[in-house]
Amino acid sequence: MRSPLWSRITVLAALALSAFVFNTTENLPIGLLSLISEDLDVSLPSAGFLVTGYGLTVAVLSLPLAHMTRRVPRRHVLSWLLALLVVSTLASVMIRSYPVLFGARVVTAIAQALFWAVLGPTAVGLFSPERRGRVIAVMSVFGSLATVLGVPAGTWLGQHSRWQVPFFALTALGLVALVVIAVLLPTTRPEESHGAFGSHPDGRRFAVVIATTALSVTGMFAGFTYITDFLTKLTEFSEQSVGALLFVFGAAGTAGVVAVGPLLDRMPRGSLLLTVGVQAVALLGLGALAGNQVAVVILLGVLGCSAAPVFMATQARILRVAPGRTEIGFAANSAAFNVGVALGALIGGVLLSAFDARAGFLVGAALTAASVLLLLVDPLLPTVERPAGEDDPVPATAAAD
Repeated sequence: MRSPLWSRITVLAALALSAFVFNTTENLPIGLLSLISEDLDVSLPSAGFLVTGYGLTVAVLSLPLAHMTRRVPRRHVLSWLLALLVVSTLASVMIRSYPVLFGARVVTAIAQALFWAVLGPTAVGLFSPERRGRVIAVMSVFGSLATVLGVPAGTWLGQHSRWQVPFFALTALGLVALVVIAVLLPTTRPEESHGAFGSHPDGRRFAVVIATTALSVTGMFAGFTYITDFLTKLTEFSEQSVGALLFVFGAAGTAGVVAVGPLLDRMPRGSLLLTVGVQAVALLGLGALAGNQVAVVILLGVLGCSAAPVFMATQARILRVAPGRTEIGFAANSAAFNVGVALGALIGGVLLSAFDARAGFLVGAALTAASVLLLLVDPLLPTVERPAGEDDPVPATAAAD
């Protein structure tokens, strides 16, 4: 029997809050790198490895964990993941040590590796199939709020107190989401949900989506990981203004998600091509116009407006073209995303040491342009559907969606 509407909406809100907390936890060090490096007496690139290590962990473990837990009820999985998030985040700031902080970040990343794989199918399965796009959009809006509210507010809070304080706040929010999900999310078999299967499975187009995610995210984080250094040293903004500038980026990102969301069902490929293409232009502009404060502010908004919807657009495509279980498809996409985060942060750190933060944006623009070329080739590919296996049959309700 389906849960009451109020219960499903409450669970959806808790899932959205969880997305906000995980995204903020992952990206908050970007705005606090200088504070962390000074407090823990490590170099700025070493502090940047907090982002790299996080991304690598998610990239490596997403697929194995999704496969291992594919039969476990999502209420149990999500409850344990949020509990792990709460404990590891709390531990990361209770002990003043870079190795402890790094290790706790890895533990949190283990939770996130599985979280993004099961979030989409779980949220979509709460409602009817025709609401798939809108549910994904809700998750994406709250995920993007991490850059609008989470990272800027956390950066401001850390600058005006201690860098650990915003992580305490995230721990409290994670605990709220944990209680709601543990109590209200129904205990059902994952494969019973229509969100567990792609509606139009196509292995080749699925591969294009994964490659697009990896390339575009690598390009994004090659520059954006060291945005504080870029803004303060090249554009000559004050360090106190970084939080406000990140807010511009995040607000534009939310606007982009809201604008692109309604296009997902009507223009699934076109919406992805549009966002990735604009991201390439924005990265190139930032690298070329680093010394112009007005241009940088405008281009930060353009970058946020284009980069934030990319993950949402790829997730929507996976709900359509995943050749098997969608949580495996989401896990692959999450792995590709975090490979991009890790490689981007690594490439950006190497370029920062050899040149300056401008180089990361220029290289990032080239990598993103490569993903645009992939999407332009996609319509030329013949449709090849992979037959479903015994463990992942595509039900009629999914195939007709």
